[in-house]
Amino acid sequence: MNAAAAFLLAFPALFSIVNPPGGAFIFHEVTAGLERAARARLAWRVGVYSLLVMLVALWGGAYVLNFFGISLGALRIAGGAVVALRAWDLLMSPERQEQRKSEQAGSAVEVEDGIAFFPLTMPFTTGPGTISVAIALGAERPSSGEGLLEFLLGVSAAALAIALLVWLSYRSADRVADVLGAAARRTISRMSAFLLLCIGVQVMLTGAEDEIHRIASLLTH
Repeated sequence: MNAAAAFLLAFPALFSIVNPPGGAFIFHEVTAGLERAARARLAWRVGVYSLLVMLVALWGGAYVLNFFGISLGALRIAGGAVVALRAWDLLMSPERQEQRKSEQAGSAVEVEDGIAFFPLTMPFTTGPGTISVAIALGAERPSSGEGLLEFLLGVSAAALAIALLVWLSYRSADRVADVLGAAARRTISRMSAFLLLCIGVQVMLTGAEDEIHRIASLLTH
């Protein structure tokens, strides 16, 4: 597999699960209490962290799971639960979210450090669904040395493209929100939180299905 084919394999799969435009509304909801310059810095950091998460999962995720004896199904169940809980918090606790926003306004640097990786990168942007997809893509690498470098270049370029889209989408989230207005922004934010909740539940169900099949396979041998 050449680099172009690897890119075309990885980019649509990663884009569909990361969904940078949809994630931008979650980003705006969580960071609405920050100044525009702080949100721009935070968007850059989330983009960089997201790239690192995807590259680690693409290059060595399967080896890490095997080393610790963790199945992909277990990763999906645990990660999906984290996504679902965070999405439920956003969906059902608007008053608490407003309180957090007012607290964030007072210490922007502290907040940036606290939320850049968790929860904005993990699990909202590149959560267990993204990691699972990236690990599955990494498993498609050629078994021999021939074509391995081209494959890694292609999937890495796809991860870089997704990270750039995350940065651009999140950086522009406040401008899009200003155009939409407060009422539309709140509606879209709640819808995005609900969709994120559905994604978390779906990831958990997929993980449970994987584990059931794995256990059934062990019992039949």
